[in-house]
This record gives sequence, C-alpha cells and structure tokens, in this order.
Amino acid sequence: MHPKVFRDELAAAAEWVADYLGQITQRPVARPIPTAHRQALATGALPQEGQDLGALLEFVDEAIAPYPTGNGHPAFFAWINSPPSPAGVIAELLATAVNATCGMGEHALMDLERGVVRDLASLAGMAPTTGGVLTSGGSMANLLCLGAARTWFLRRHGATDGPAYDQAHARLTAYHSDQAHMSVAKAATVIGLPPWRLRAVPTTADQRMDIDALQAMVDADLASGLLPFCVVSNLGSTAGGAVDPIEAITQVCRGQGMWHHADGAWGGLGALVPQLAPLYRGVSDLDSLTIDPHKTLSVPVGCGAALVTDPSRLRDAFTFRASYLDGDQDWPWMSDYTIELTRPGTRALTLWATLRQLGRSGVVDLLQHYQDLAHYLRQRVQEQPGLELCNDGPLPVVCFRLTADTINPDRRADLHKAVAARIQARGHAYLATVSHDGETVLRACVCNYLTTTDDVDTLLQEVHSAIHHVRNV
Repeated sequence: MHPKVFRDELAAAAEWVADYLGQITQRPVARPIPTAHRQALATGALPQEGQDLGALLEFVDEAIAPYPTGNGHPAFFAWINSPPSPAGVIAELLATAVNATCGMGEHALMDLERGVVRDLASLAGMAPTTGGVLTSGGSMANLLCLGAARTWFLRRHGATDGPAYDQAHARLTAYHSDQAHMSVAKAATVIGLPPWRLRAVPTTADQRMDIDALQAMVDADLASGLLPFCVVSNLGSTAGGAVDPIEAITQVCRGQGMWHHADGAWGGLGALVPQLAPLYRGVSDLDSLTIDPHKTLSVPVGCGAALVTDPSRLRDAFTFRASYLDGDQDWPWMSDYTIELTRPGTRALTLWATLRQLGRSGVVDLLQHYQDLAHYLRQRVQEQPGLELCNDGPLPVVCFRLTADTINPDRRADLHKAVAARIQARGHAYLATVSHDGETVLRACVCNYLTTTDDVDTLLQEVHSAIHHVRNV
C-alpha cells in the first residue's frame, strides 16, 4: 500500500471514529439485527481478489456500527459494559501500530504493564507487594487466580506430581457465594474441579456470603476427608452488587490454610468511594483479586487484571521453559504469570492512558458519579406508582419490579421479561432482567461516564410505556 493512501485512510477512519462517538446519543441504543443480515455476516464469503482499504470503512459504517451492543449509549443500563474512554481509543490505535506482544521479549510495553498493574493494586488498596498480569477480562483473571491457588496449596502439601498429586487433587474443594459470577464455575472446571466439589455457600438477606454456613461447609468437608483450598468472595455481585464480608472470610481461610480470592471484576475499586470504604476493610489481606478496568474505568474491551499479593505464586503455576524462549529472570516475561504467550500490548497502553487521563482523583470522581446516579434512580423508582425496589446497593445496580397489588404475582416474571424486551426493541433505553431471590425482576446498572439524570428519567419513562404496551396487547 502506498504510504499516502494509508495516511489518507487512517485520517478518514479517525474522522469516522470521532463522529461515531460524538453522535452516539443521536442513535438508537441498540437495534435488532435482521435475520438475513446475521446470516450474511456469519456465512463468510472471501472474494477471490482483494479490495481497497476504503471498503473497510464502508463495511463498518453499513454492516457493523448500526447494530451495536448498546453499551456506548448513556441510556444503556443492561449489563456492566462501559463505553470506551477517549484516551483508550487513541491508545488502542497507537499500541496496535507498535504491535508488540506482551508475553515475551524485553520491550517498553511489557514494563509498562508491570507499572499499571501496580497502579491498579494501589487503587484497590492491596498490599504493596502485589503484582500480577493483565488479562482479557474477569473470566481469565479468575481462572489464573484459581490456578495459582491450586498450585500454592498442593506445594504446601508436597503434592505437585505423581501419585501424591493425583490423591490430593481428587479431594480439592473450593467455595463461592451463591451469587458468584458464572466464570468462577468455569474456572473451577478448567482446573479440573468437578461440580460436586465446588460449593455454593448460601447468602444472607443482603446477598452477602453467610460466614457460619461457609465454616460449617468447610468443617464438614474436612471431616469427610476432602481438602478445602480456596474461597472466592464477591466484591460486587453481578445480580445485585453485594460485597461479601472480606475480613470474616479471610479469617476462615487463615484458620484452615486456604487461599482467599476476591472477584472484584466490577466492584474491585470500591474502597476508593468513601461511603463504600468500610465494606472493603481487609482488602490488603487478600491472596488475589480480579479487577476489570474495561468495566468501571471504561478502558476499551479486553482489559482485565489478575492481582496477586505474592506474584511469585502466579509464576509457580504458569512458568514453563523452552529452549527458544530464554527470558531475563531478573525481569520475568509476563507470559510467566499467565497461560498466554502471545498477548496484546493494547491492554497496558489503553489502561495507562485512561488512568493518566483521569488521575487518582478522577477515578474517585468517576466511581462516585455512578454511585450518585444509582442513588437518584433508587429515589425515582420509589416515587413511581406501581414500582418497588428489590435491593438497596451498595454498588450502582438497581433491581426493581412491579408491585404485587398491580398485577398477579404469578404473571409478574413474564411481564418483567416482556417489559425489558419492549424497551430494548424501541431503542430509547436498554434494560435487562435478573433473578433476585428466585424471581425475575428488572435490573439497571450504571457504568457509563456519559449517563446523566436525564437518561435515568428516560429509562423510567420507557419502563412505564412498556408496561402500558404489554398490558394492552
């Protein structure tokens, strides 16, 4: 490609990106994808001859951009998906041009990753020794931390290979809240833990892990000859935003020689918010923590983090040597901390750029913005006739439902699903449902820096409009 052609197309793409993000509020939050279009995209049809680069921009504009997830729009409240930060968008392009793999070799982006991992750990309130690795998201981070916990536990029991490994591994048992993200069960499966040895601990009325139930489960498993090795707590459950009692869980873990991993993919930085800080006492004593910067910090999608108080435990689990890969042991390659060898440098630079644009005070302000909007939404729901709250925080997720006196409770779940579907189809806002105490209810999450109280009001207007519609069809 001629350099001038590349430069012109790059400039055109930059203009398109700026227009797309600048006009996002003028578009529908989301649009249903026509079946024929889905089939065309999914079929694949590689032409015999190559196309001009200009066709790429045309294709994105006509075939991709009109059908987004919706998370870029300020009236998107369905899932914990953020819009990209401006700094992150620019950094993604720059890092892609450098095109370094942050798995091997000695180069600046790998050192930058070490630095931003330390920044995240500091923001979360973890111990100064904490290190780790950036991941594709919370699912991979949970997997790495559970893998590290398993290796650490087996090493302490002298069971890293041979018959001793087989015998010990067949008795490993882990625990998580019944509100845990599904990625915890996935991670347990990948490291070879069958479902019957992954315990779902009941929660209390506020959806926090029941410590007495946890202790009873651990004691029962020990009595039956099993080996409890890890507890996974929630720092922000997906369904309702619950934060498990960190200190009490750590005390159970220390008493039984277990690892305490916290899944804070969404709420891992909550200690920065003054009203939430008491819930995060004891974060510095965690063995590991998952954080997703592509959630609350709006780093572009594909940036999670596995933070481990003693990062050598990650290396113990994932370091493998090869004759053609001879890293500097004083500056270990990041592939030693994860299962990936080829890793994109975009994660480090987009996180660095976003954090530098915000600064520590900007991070606090951003998290507080979400808290304030959730508080406003709770107030507005309580003011609405026929609606009632199902939860009261602490994180910025609001579960609500129609009151029992306005509809037959047996039909309420179906109505909630229909209301959410109607709102999604109209495109003025986007709302999801969730299971809360065994009932399907409406759920709104706030994690978009563009969202204002006007967007919250729009959401509630759409809820009432949808209720009226589904009751009269």
